[in-house]
Amino acid sequence: MTYDDWIRIGKDIRKAYEQYDGFVVLHGTDTLAYTACALSFMLENLGKPVIITGAQIPVCEVRSDGRENLIGALIIAGNFDIPEVTVFFNNKLLRGNRSTKLDNSALDAFDSPNMAPIAQMEITIKVNYASIYRSPFLAPFSVHDRLCRNVGLLRIFPSISIDSVRAFLRAPTQGVVLQTFGAGNMPSRRTDIIEEIKQAVERGCIVVNCSQCVRGQVDVHYFTGKILYDAGVIPGSDMTAEAALTKLAYVLGKDEWDLPTKRKMIQRNIRGEMTSAHSETLRELEIIPQLAKFLRISSSHEVQLLRNALFPPLLCHAASKGDVDLLENLRESGAILSATDYNGRSALHVAARAGHKNAVIYLLKHGVSVHLRDEWDENPLMSAIRSKNLACIKALRDAGAVPVGNPIDLGVELCLLTSRGDIDALGAWIAAGVDINEKDYEGRTALHVAVCAGNEELVTYLLARGANPEAIDNTSYTPIDEAKRRGFASIL
Repeated sequence: MTYDDWIRIGKDIRKAYEQYDGFVVLHGTDTLAYTACALSFMLENLGKPVIITGAQIPVCEVRSDGRENLIGALIIAGNFDIPEVTVFFNNKLLRGNRSTKLDNSALDAFDSPNMAPIAQMEITIKVNYASIYRSPFLAPFSVHDRLCRNVGLLRIFPSISIDSVRAFLRAPTQGVVLQTFGAGNMPSRRTDIIEEIKQAVERGCIVVNCSQCVRGQVDVHYFTGKILYDAGVIPGSDMTAEAALTKLAYVLGKDEWDLPTKRKMIQRNIRGEMTSAHSETLRELEIIPQLAKFLRISSSHEVQLLRNALFPPLLCHAASKGDVDLLENLRESGAILSATDYNGRSALHVAARAGHKNAVIYLLKHGVSVHLRDEWDENPLMSAIRSKNLACIKALRDAGAVPVGNPIDLGVELCLLTSRGDIDALGAWIAAGVDINEKDYEGRTALHVAVCAGNEELVTYLLARGANPEAIDNTSYTPIDEAKRRGFASIL
C-alpha cells in the first residue's frame, strides 16, 4: 500500500458517499492498520461507517476467517450509527486509528491496546455508543487528499549512532515519529542526539514522541522525557506509531495551516486517536434516582437499563420544545444524543420537524448524524422539509445532509405540491437540494403540472429555479408542448 492507494480509496468513497449508508473495505492484514489510520484522518466530517476488514487465512481456504469478518463488517456498516473509520476483526470492532496488528498467526490478530472495542459481535451485537467519536463541525463530508510524504519513524535503541540520527533528521524530512523507551524516555546522556533533534525542530521539522510499548502513554513528567519536551518534541500521548505517522502526513499536508497551527493540531485529539483529559463530570437528573427508588431498582446494571429506556423519549421531548438547556442537562447526565425512540427517530429528527433551529444546531455540534433514518426511511433533512423551515434546512445542508428517497417518489411529491400551488413547500424541497426536474411515474415534472394548471405564477417560479421547459414525459410531451396544446403559450 502507498499514499496513492489511500488517496484512491478516499476518492472512491467520496464519489459514492451519497449513494450508500456505509462502506466496507477489504484489505490485506499486513498494512491494514496504516490504511485505517490514514483514512480516519483523510475522511473529514465523516457521517457514515467505513469498516476495514480482511482475513488471516486466505479466502480460498475452507477454514478462512474472511467470510465471518466480511459478514460482520457488512452487518455493522448497514445497521449501526458508527460514523468512524473502524477495523472489524474476529468479532470485534476497533477504532481504526487505535488499532494495530499484534499477532501474525492468530485469528485475533488486531487489537486497540489503549481503548476498549467500540462493538463486539456476540449472540447480540453490543455497541458502546458512548465511546464513538463524532465530528463536532457543521460541515459536509470531504476527503483531504494532500498528504506529506516526507515523514518517517525513528526508533531509538541503545548505542544508536549519531550519524544515523543526523541522516534521518536532515532535510527534506518534515515530520518524525520518535519511538522512545518506556513512558517516552530518552537517554539523558546522549546530548548529541538531543541537540540534533533540537536543531531539526528549530528548522521547522515536527517531532512527535511515542512510546515503544504497546500499552500506556508518554509522560513528560519524567526527567528524561522532559528533556525531549524542552527541546520542542511534541508528546504523542498514547497514539500508536501508525496513527502518529499518518497524522503527521495529514497535518503537514494542510498547506493552509502555518507551522504553529500544525504543531497545535498534532497535540490535539482530532479523530479520537489519543486519550485526552476530560474535566466534565456526569451529574444525575433527579428523575433517575427517584424512579429507581420507586421501582425498587438498586443494581447499577438495572439503573443503566432505566437510563437507556428513559433518555430517548426525554431527548425527543426536549427537542420538540426546542429546550437546549434540557438537552444539555440530559447530555451531562450521560444521555447519548444520537439515541433513537421506538420510531427510530432521533432528537435531531424531532427538532428539525418542529423547526427549532437552535436545538438543531446544538445537536449537530454534538455529533448527531444527519444520516440517521427513522422507520419511514426519512433522515432529519426530510423532517425539516416537512416543516418548511428554511433555517433548519440550511443548518442540516451545511452539515452535509442530502435528501433521501426514490427519484420517482421525489418527482411525485414535487408534482403533488405543484398541483396544490404550495410554493412554500416547493421552496423547502429546492432549498434541500432536490432537483426540480425530478419526474413522477408518468415522466412529468413539476413544470408540466404547473403549465397544465395554467398557473403562471408557479411557472415563473419554477423556471427561475432551473425547471427545464423541454423535459419530455412518457407521452413525448414537453411543458412547451402542453402550453401550446392548452392555449397557454404565453406563460412560457
